[in-house]
Amino acid sequence: MTVTRARVAVTAVFFLNGAVFSAWYSRLPAIASDLALSPGELGLALLGAPAGLLIAQPLVGATIARRGSRAVLGLMPLLFAAVVLPGIAFDLASLVVALIVVGAANGALDIAINAQGLVVERSAPAPLFSSLHAGFSFGALAGALLAGLIAALGVAPLPHLAAVAVAGAAIALALESWLLPDRHAADPRARRLARPSWRLAALGTIAFCALLAEGAVFDWSALYLDLEAGASAGIAPLGLAAFSLTMGIGRLGTDRALARWGAARVARAGAGLAAVGIGAALASAAPAGAIAGFGVMGLGLAAVFPLTLRAASTPTMLAAVSSVGYLGFLLGPPLIGLAAEAADLRLALVAVCAACLVAAGLAGRLPADGKHR
Repeated sequence: MTVTRARVAVTAVFFLNGAVFSAWYSRLPAIASDLALSPGELGLALLGAPAGLLIAQPLVGATIARRGSRAVLGLMPLLFAAVVLPGIAFDLASLVVALIVVGAANGALDIAINAQGLVVERSAPAPLFSSLHAGFSFGALAGALLAGLIAALGVAPLPHLAAVAVAGAAIALALESWLLPDRHAADPRARRLARPSWRLAALGTIAFCALLAEGAVFDWSALYLDLEAGASAGIAPLGLAAFSLTMGIGRLGTDRALARWGAARVARAGAGLAAVGIGAALASAAPAGAIAGFGVMGLGLAAVFPLTLRAASTPTMLAAVSSVGYLGFLLGPPLIGLAAEAADLRLALVAVCAACLVAAGLAGRLPADGKHR
């Protein structure tokens, strides 16, 4: 019963993470319009998020390795509150500061909930880690759909983001007592950083490429549909919605596929399918075709990042792989914005297809079977 309640709680927190943080991603077109930012200026502002991650990750990773994930998850209400800040930005500089805080909060929560998820999986009789990540995808779907509805109704970003933050904080407080204590997985003498190795470098690269691609959809799919495919304000968020829906469905089936074909084969096939999906989205000039392409991409990427995290053998290695992955999630989209300023957004997003192919090529570094390493 304790493990069951913990699984419910972790799934719910993954859902909240996706819903709360996708809310501000989906309102980026309105925020950029309100501040009169060009794609290049928006790309520059988005660099604040990886800066926040780089500031927070060493402290968060060491805290989780030495004290366990619950020490960080107790701060969930404060972490969710960070999403309000982009809504109160009044110029480019204030948006950069807001995104530094958002990046730090998002990175801290992601590492902590993944560490807690592995604690729950190790206490369960069968693999379930990828299904936990489905909660994030369905949360992002819910956040994107709600954002599309709210945007279509003409509601400004600030009241929307404030309501989302309050709801997320309230639910997180109710769930905290259901999480498993992971003192057995924490070591006060643990290394603050993972020991460098070729295996760690390969896992980090896969995670970086997978989350760069995911971050590109979060940050740029709505703007791509708006600027390149001519979608309306109510339709533009549906690219992220389709991506999140298919990713959630894919993650529900990943644990079963893992047992049958092993992590390496599943991740390689998934990353290749993601490359096909983003390629189809970029080849389409109509909103429906682009949305369908983002949906295929979500199905392909579903397994890649969770399987990469499962391959981590220690809490510090998990923190390192997750940190590098989320660096791709946060750093890639701003670079895409800068490339879009120099060329155009469609051409800049070709780099996302290349990242998926790199991940597919390195997937052989994952376990050939379905066992946790």
